[in-house]
Amino acid sequence: MRHLVIALLLASAAACSSMPSNQKGWIEPAEAVRAANANPESGIRGTFVLTVKAMGRQDGRTYLNSELDYRDQRCLTAEMTDAVASKLEKQIGAPIESLKNQRILVTGQARRVKIIFRDDQGADSGYYYYQTHVKVTDPAQISRP
Repeated sequence: MRHLVIALLLASAAACSSMPSNQKGWIEPAEAVRAANANPESGIRGTFVLTVKAMGRQDGRTYLNSELDYRDQRCLTAEMTDAVASKLEKQIGAPIESLKNQRILVTGQARRVKIIFRDDQGADSGYYYYQTHVKVTDPAQISRP
């Protein structure tokens, strides 16, 4: 009996984490962040809708953020290599910066990512926080609603 109750609870939690947050089936950033925090190992798979409020580039990667501050706990980030970003620019026929303030759909898996603060020498400072990322490995994962 105890195993049945546990199985039902797990099935219920899994169903809730994969439910779309609107009638079109898209998952909003807040729901993606909640689901990724609830299940840090696998996060949530689906199609996420977000307005690109900020962008950044660092260490060969491009980031499209749903919040102005990428450190905001509510932020959902589409993360891709600069090579994928270049292919995306060809797909949309414009510089990637043209996506700023635009709604986009990102298909993939939203996962919690640990961000470690480093000291001036690059060593782990012992401080960290979490972000929620969707890794984009193919520009076809991004489209406009």
